[in-house]
Amino acid sequence: MNKEQALQSYLLALADDELILGHRDAEWTGHAPLIEEDIAFSNIAQDEIGHAQSWLRVYESLTGTDPDTVAFLRDHNEFTCCHLVQMPKGDWAYTIVRQFFFDAAEIVRLGYLKQSVYDPIREIAVKIYPEEQYHLLHTQGNVERLGDATEESHRRMQRAVDEAFGQALGLFESIPGEDVLADENIVPDSKTIENEWLQFVVPVLKRSGLRSPVDETNGSGGTDVKSWYGGRQKEHTGHLKQIVTDMQQVYRMIPGAKW
Repeated sequence: MNKEQALQSYLLALADDELILGHRDAEWTGHAPLIEEDIAFSNIAQDEIGHAQSWLRVYESLTGTDPDTVAFLRDHNEFTCCHLVQMPKGDWAYTIVRQFFFDAAEIVRLGYLKQSVYDPIREIAVKIYPEEQYHLLHTQGNVERLGDATEESHRRMQRAVDEAFGQALGLFESIPGEDVLADENIVPDSKTIENEWLQFVVPVLKRSGLRSPVDETNGSGGTDVKSWYGGRQKEHTGHLKQIVTDMQQVYRMIPGAKW
């Protein structure tokens, strides 16, 4: 795979993660447990979809394919998003934990992408980093409050951590062509991001009264934790087809429509 192909692959993976998670978050609009959270998650959903569009604009500059075509006319089995973002919204605890895991990974990744030698990637990373900081501040605060607020909240949050942790490790599955870009300091190596992510999220969980599936003392010591890989290789759960079908329904009803 040459550098341009690797860039296309990387940009699609970033965009697909943001696009699908944004639509999952939007499922809470009108249904969140508090009006403040309803507004907050609607804004987060809008941000994530906007970030996907930003990455797809760079993809368009390389391929000539506009973002709407990429988002709304690909079959679900052509997406390269990780499994974490595909899963149904679940209960509020799962949504908070999933978003926290994703936001923490984004902050680590964007911290490196802000130093990218490839101008379009660096410029977008610098632009969206503050928005992801807000996302992380919000979701981390919820994790810390709900982790030991009541017996019920603790039980639900622990169940969500146990369910989402292995799924979140799929965020760090190597993206095809990533090694080509990492060698030229265009993007970071996924294993580097994973290690820094673990160093951040495990102590947050501990402070919140929640158990982590990995051993905090050696990071990767939790060998019994299944990493949900496959998304980057277009091997998806059945849940992706559902969300992509819903997402694309209106666009496909009126091909070529101008809104």
